[in-house]
Amino acid sequence: MNRSSIIIVLNRLINFPHMLRLKFSIIIAVCFLFSCKNEKQEPTQLSTNIKKNYDYLYQDPEVSLENRIENLLSLLTIDEKIGMLRNESVGVERLNIPFYNWWNEALHGVARAGSATVFPQSIGLAASFDDDLMHRIGNAISDEARAKYNEAIANDNYDHNMGLTFWSPNINVFRDPRWGRGQETYGEDPFLISRMGTAFVKGLQGEQEDMLKVAAAAKHFYVHSGPESVRHTFNASPSKQDVRQTYLPGFKSLVENNVEGIMCAYNMVDGESCCGSSKILQDVLRKELGFEGYILSDCGALVDLYDNHGKAIDAIEAAAIGLKAGVNLNCGDTYSNLKKALTKGYINENDIDTNLRQLLNTRFKLGMFDPHGNHPYDSIPVSVINSKKHQELAYEAAIKSFVLLKNDGVLPIKQDTIRSVVLTGPHMTSADVLFGNYSGISPHLSTILEGVSANLNSDTRAIYKKGILPSSENLNKPTWAIYEAQHSDLTIVALGLDMTMEGEEGDAISSPAKGDRIDLKLPPNQVEYLKNLRDGYEKPIVVVLTGGSPINIEEIYDFADAILFAWYPGEAGGMAVGDVLFGKRNPSGKLPITFPKNINQIPSYDNYSMKERTYKYMNEQPMFPFGYGQSYTNFRIKEVELQKNNKEDKKIVIQGVLQNKGEMSGDEVLQLYVKYPNNDIEAPKVQLIDFKRLTVTGHTEKAFRFALDYKDLEVFDKKGQSILLKGKYQIIMSNAAPIARSSSLKGYFQEVIELSIEGN
Repeated sequence: MNRSSIIIVLNRLINFPHMLRLKFSIIIAVCFLFSCKNEKQEPTQLSTNIKKNYDYLYQDPEVSLENRIENLLSLLTIDEKIGMLRNESVGVERLNIPFYNWWNEALHGVARAGSATVFPQSIGLAASFDDDLMHRIGNAISDEARAKYNEAIANDNYDHNMGLTFWSPNINVFRDPRWGRGQETYGEDPFLISRMGTAFVKGLQGEQEDMLKVAAAAKHFYVHSGPESVRHTFNASPSKQDVRQTYLPGFKSLVENNVEGIMCAYNMVDGESCCGSSKILQDVLRKELGFEGYILSDCGALVDLYDNHGKAIDAIEAAAIGLKAGVNLNCGDTYSNLKKALTKGYINENDIDTNLRQLLNTRFKLGMFDPHGNHPYDSIPVSVINSKKHQELAYEAAIKSFVLLKNDGVLPIKQDTIRSVVLTGPHMTSADVLFGNYSGISPHLSTILEGVSANLNSDTRAIYKKGILPSSENLNKPTWAIYEAQHSDLTIVALGLDMTMEGEEGDAISSPAKGDRIDLKLPPNQVEYLKNLRDGYEKPIVVVLTGGSPINIEEIYDFADAILFAWYPGEAGGMAVGDVLFGKRNPSGKLPITFPKNINQIPSYDNYSMKERTYKYMNEQPMFPFGYGQSYTNFRIKEVELQKNNKEDKKIVIQGVLQNKGEMSGDEVLQLYVKYPNNDIEAPKVQLIDFKRLTVTGHTEKAFRFALDYKDLEVFDKKGQSILLKGKYQIIMSNAAPIARSSSLKGYFQEVIELSIEGN
C-alpha cells in the first residue's frame, strides 16, 4: 500500500463507527510506515477496488481467485463459516451474500425445477455409445440450468433446485442387474462409463479455465451399487484388483477431466465409512487420483457414522470426523454441530477454513460473487429451455438409445401390408415410462401410442386397449384386447417396467426391496397377457419393452416376432418409438449391460467380487451380451489390419473398412476388445478398450482407424498394481462383446488380430 492509497482509505474511514475507525487507523498507520520505504510501489488491488466502488476485495473479479477467497474468509465469523458448510448455505446480509442451496440434480435434464428438456434416462444414453451426443446433451442441460438460474436470481429466488451445483452424473458400476438405481448409471463397463461420463461433465461444466458453466459432481465414491435396503449399513469388501480394475476407473477419468465435485457414498468400504474416512477421501481420492474439487456427503450420510457404522458416539463427533476426513459440504444437518465440536476441541478453526475454502473456490468459479454480466453465461435467456433445438436433441438421443433385440423380419413395419392394428399393453399410453428417476418435467411429452398413431395411414383400422395393469394378479381374465388382436393384421404391445418397480430407496413404491428388483422377470400378468395374445394368433406381434435394467427376455422371446428395448426414453420417446417401428429411423443402440437369461446366472447381490459378473468375467452364456443390438441394415467389416505395432513408442494402430450392405442408412458401433495372454492374475476374459460410432449410407462403406497405446492394454494384478502382461494378445473388432453366445446372434461380426508384447 502506497501513500496515496492510504490517504484514500483514511478518507473513507471518516464514515466508520468510532471503535472500528480507531482499529483501522492503527492498521493504516503501520502500513504507512512500511510504505514510506518504497514510494514507487504500484497501486494495490485495494486502491483499484475503491475506485470501482466495491465494498470488499472479494467482490472484484480482477483480483486473483486465491486472494478473493482469502479476503472473504477473513470477513466471515465462525458461525457464518459453519453455516456455509451445509447444502443450505446461510446468507450473510452484511457482506451482500444471499442464501444458497447447493442441492440440484441434472441426471438427464434439469430436474425438479419446472419445465425442462427430458432426455432419455442415463442407462439409455449409455446405450447410444455416442460420447459426442453426451457432450451435446450436457451442454444443452447446462444452458437450461444457467437460464433458470439467471431468471431466478433476477427475481430474488434462491430456492431449492435453482442453483448451479448439480449432483450428477452417477458413475457407479452397474455390477448387478437387480440394483434399482442402475438405471442412473452408464452400465457395467468402466471404459464406457469413463467415456460417457467425461463427455457429459465437459458439456455440463464448459471448458473455460477458472470459469464454470455449472458444477458437476460425480457420485457415489467409490464402491457402491446396492442393495438399496442396506445402503446405510453394508460394508463392501472388494479385492484390490477389483477396486483398481472396476470400481475406480470412472472416478479416475472424471477427476482427470476436472469434475468439480465428488459425492461420497452412504456405505462402508473395508470397514471405513465412505464419508468419514481420511484413507478413502484423502489417500485415495485426493492423493492417488489427484482430485482438487469439493467433496460432499450423500444426503444424511454423516448420520450413518453414529447411527449405523459405530464410528462416532453422536452427531457432534460425526461432524468432526466428516470435517477432518475432508467432507467440504454436508448435505444434511450434521454440520450444525460443528460449533460444539470446536468447543470440545475435536476440531479447530483452521479445519473449518480448509473445508470452506474449497466451497468458495467453486462458487467463485461459477461467478456467484461477481457483478452481474461479468460471467460469460450470465446472459443465457430462458428461451433456450425446452427449445426446438433441445427437443430435437432429445429425439435424436431416444433414437440412438433403442436396442433392437429380436426381429424376425417384421420390422420395419410396411404400411401397405397392414389394414388393421391393435395397440395394447399397460405402457402404451403411459407418460410415466418416459421419465426414469431424477427427472424433470416437460410440456412436450409423446407416449408410445402417440408415436405409433402418428405413423399410421389414415385408412388403417387402429384400436387401442390397455388390456392389463402394469403389475397385478389379473391373470387369465378375459379382455376385449385379446379378441381384437386375434382379428387384426398386427399387434403392438407395450410391456416392461416403470418407476414404481425399480428406483432409489423409497421411490419405487411397488418394489418389495426398497427400489431393487428381487428377480429379472416381468410382472407375471404381463407375461401371461403376451402368451394369451400369441395363443392361436399367427400374425406379427411387436413388443416394446421399457425399463432401466435387464429383463428376463427368455420367458417372452418365443411369443414375440420383434422386441425393441426402449429404456425410459425421455420426452420424445413415444414419437421416436413410432418412427423406428415404421422405418423412418434405424435403431442403433447397444446394450451397456449384459442381459442374463435369468437370475441364476448372477452371484449373490451383496457380494462385491466381480467374479462371474458382467461380460468381462461371466462363464455362463447370457441371453444377450454387452454391446449387442440389431439394425435394419446389414453391416460387415473388411480389410481389418494391424497397420502399426511400434515397440519403441508403444503405439498400436488398427484400420479397416465398415460396409453397409443393405438399402437403409444406419449407424454401427465398432467395438474394440482385448483378450489377454494366459496368466495367473485373473485378468478379465475380454475387455473393451475403444469404440467408434459410424454412420454409413446404404450400399456404401467408410474407413475407420483406431490408435492405441500399450498402456491401454494394461491390467491390474491381485495387489492392485498396473502391469503389462507378456505374451500373445488378441485384439478383437466386433459389434458386441466377443463371448460364447455372440457368434450365434443375428448381425454379429468380428475380426481378430494377434500381436505379441514383451510385457514388463
